[in-house]
Amino acid sequence: MNVTATIGLGANLNDPAAQVEYALAELDRLPATRLVARSSLYASAPVGYVDQPDFINAVAQVETGLAPRALLAALLDLEHRHGRERGFRNAPRTLDLDLLLYDGAHFHEAGLSLPHPRMHERAFVLLPLLEIAPDTTIPGRGRAVDWLAGCAGQNVTILPPPTATVNA
Repeated sequence: MNVTATIGLGANLNDPAAQVEYALAELDRLPATRLVARSSLYASAPVGYVDQPDFINAVAQVETGLAPRALLAALLDLEHRHGRERGFRNAPRTLDLDLLLYDGAHFHEAGLSLPHPRMHERAFVLLPLLEIAPDTTIPGRGRAVDWLAGCAGQNVTILPPPTATVNA
């Protein structure tokens, strides 16, 4: 049985926009998984540890036959293949993939909480999420759009799409 899962993507090292774009393409190649929607890219100021470059963020939705833990394991493997190192909390990173939503799942276990416990506090998650799924409800919290006002002071901007060059 396939379910819809929502994934947050972010990077701020080694050409972060390219890292996020490549990871979006790789989500479509995960086992039993198909990319069904992706947001624009957004630039955001770092949270927590602020002495680092700004982040590039996006949100994707996939249809997957993977169970939540199997999907999380695949996301962590993808991070690792992109050179992700976990030196300290909120450290700069080549790629960060967060499992935000898994259909209507609402639970907390060691190593996995659904929905993501801080997604409703982060404009860099809510803005791209609402771009691709404006009617999203966060289990246990309500409508995602209702949480956006609480993120008003966060510095997040949508990036223009890349322009194509034409050779004459």
